[in-house]
Amino acid sequence: MKIICIGRNYVKHIEELQNERPKDPVIFLKPDSAILIDKNPFIIPHFSNDIHYEVEVLVKINRLGKFIDQKFAHKYYEEIGLGIDFTARDLQNELKGKGLPWEKAKAFDGSAVIGAFRSKKGLKLDNLGFQLYKNDELVQNGNTQHMLWKIDEIIAYISQFFTLKIGDIIFTGTPEGVGKVNSNDILRGKLNGQENFSVNVR
Repeated sequence: MKIICIGRNYVKHIEELQNERPKDPVIFLKPDSAILIDKNPFIIPHFSNDIHYEVEVLVKINRLGKFIDQKFAHKYYEEIGLGIDFTARDLQNELKGKGLPWEKAKAFDGSAVIGAFRSKKGLKLDNLGFQLYKNDELVQNGNTQHMLWKIDEIIAYISQFFTLKIGDIIFTGTPEGVGKVNSNDILRGKLNGQENFSVNVR
C-alpha cells in the first residue's frame, strides 16, 4: 500500500506557513515504513529540532482505480479516519529553500499516525469536524467544509497520476494550528466528536 498526502488544502494553513495558494492539489508520498505502529510512542528523530503535528482526515481506498471520474469517486472508499502527518519543519524549510524534495522531512519512519477507520455512512463528508488536542489543550480545530479540494475531487485528481489500489490511504490536508511537539506530549485526535487516536511523544 501507499500513503498519498495532499498539501495546502486549507487556506488558513497556507497563510500561517506563508505559502502560495496552489492552483492544483499538492501531492507527496509516504512509504509504508512511515506508519507509526499502533500503541507505539512517536520518537522525535535525531535530525530535527522542530517536529510539527498536522492532523488530517484520512480516506482508505477499497477498490482499484485509474482516471477516476469525480462523479464516481465516492465508490472507491467506504471508510474515513483521522491521523497525523508529522513534519520536520526545520528540515522541510531547508529543503524547500534549496528547491529540493521534502521526503526526508515528511516521510521518515513513524511520521504517519493512522487512527481508527469508521464507516462513512451517516457522516456529512463535506461538513465533518475534527480536532487535535495536545496535553488536553485544543490546538487544531478543522472542518472539511474548508477544504479547497473535497475528498471526491482529491481522489479524481490523484488517479490521473497514480493507480489507486485497495488499502491505499489518502491524507487530505491539515487546517491551521500546526505546531511543535516536545518529549512527553500526549496528542489526541477526535473525529466527528469521537476520540480516534492517542499518541505519546518521546
